[in-house]
This record gives sequence, C-alpha cells and structure tokens, in this order.
Amino acid sequence: MTDISREKRLASAFVTLADTLVAGYDVVDLLQTLVDSTAEIFDASAAGLMLVDGAGELAVVASTSEHRHLVDLMQLRAGYGPSVECFLTGEVVSLADLAHEASRWPAFDSGAIGLGYQSVFVFPLRLRGSIIGSLTLFRSTASVMSAEDISIAQGLADVATIGILHERAIRESELAKEQLQRALNSRVIIEQAKGVLAQTRSVDMDEAFAAMRAYARTNGIKLHDVAERIVSRTLSL
Repeated sequence: MTDISREKRLASAFVTLADTLVAGYDVVDLLQTLVDSTAEIFDASAAGLMLVDGAGELAVVASTSEHRHLVDLMQLRAGYGPSVECFLTGEVVSLADLAHEASRWPAFDSGAIGLGYQSVFVFPLRLRGSIIGSLTLFRSTASVMSAEDISIAQGLADVATIGILHERAIRESELAKEQLQRALNSRVIIEQAKGVLAQTRSVDMDEAFAAMRAYARTNGIKLHDVAERIVSRTLSL
C-alpha cells in the first residue's frame, strides 16, 4: 500500500468511524468497520476485537475471519494471553517475532504460529479510566510497528471506544426515559383505581391506596397490575 493510498484509507476510516457517532447507528457495524479498516491500513493478515462481558470475560465481537481457531486463540481463558494483558494494563502489547522472542504465553505463541502468524499487536479500547476491551492485529511476517503506526492504531481504537460508550449512554438514557414513563403511566392507573375504591367502598383516597398496597404485597402482585384489575372491574378488594 503506497503512502498516498494509505493516508486516504486512514482518513476514510476516521471519517467512517466518526459518522457512526450519530443517534441510531449500529455499534456492531462500527466494530466491524474498525477491524476491517485497521487490518487493511496496517497490513495485518487478520484482526479481532474483544469486549469485556458482564462476567468480566473478554469475548470476540468482531473479526476479519470467523475461523474458529482464530476466535479460540483470541479467547484464551483464565487470564491468559496478550489480549488479556492489554485489557488489564491498558497498555499496547507488541510481539514482533513469535518464533524467536521469549514470551510469557507459549500456548498463545504456538497457536498463532500454527495459524500462520508471526507477529501480534494488541491495543486497548480505553477512554480515560475506562478500559472495555482490546483490538488485536495478526501479521504473517515477523515485523515491528513504528511509534507513529502504534499511535495511529491506538487512535482508531479510541474512536471506536468513544462510539461504544456513546451508544451505551444513549441506551441507558432511553432506558431511564422508558422507566420514568412507565412510572408516570402507572401513577395514572393507580389514581384511577383509588377513585374506584373510594367510591365503591366509601373510603377516603388514603385508605383506598393502603388497601391496594396491602393486597399487592400479600399476593405478590405489582401495584400497577392490582390497579389495572380494579379499574377493569376484574378485582374487588
């Protein structure tokens, strides 16, 4: 890849990643774009991106290849391998020559060499104090990455991290709005049910509400559901 075409490809990748930061974008497509673009720009034979799940385990969410052995290699468990090291430390991990350099992960090294890879570079997905995963590049030749290339690759990973955290913030915000609206809707039906009880039982609104709460708790039913049944006349306390 010539310097000019590489610069164009890099600029295009940043623009594409930035464009995904609008509402409604597909986060999975964002991650796949990052993996494909980074592999092409930095002449990687394969690339994969891992995110930490709710159990604290790293899992592959995007890859240039769905080859099972590649996925298995990246997902080595028990806190093992350069991807896990990168995630835990927040630092880039460079393995420039798997066949001749001593490494702390011999099983990973032999697995990568068995798939035809000779060098591996792992970048953290980080934003300030948050580290949410790692991006791994595999090359079929022993090689090093310049400080400039490492900085650029980390920049791409950082943009993706912003996108992921942005998507989570939107999702959490929408969830909060939905929960608030459900609470408001519930309050409306509860007020209606209180009115029904107050009229049919000749009690005040406080007594009506207390009766509804007591029934809900005694029978393990949500207060909203009790109110709906009272309003629809399917429940008489």
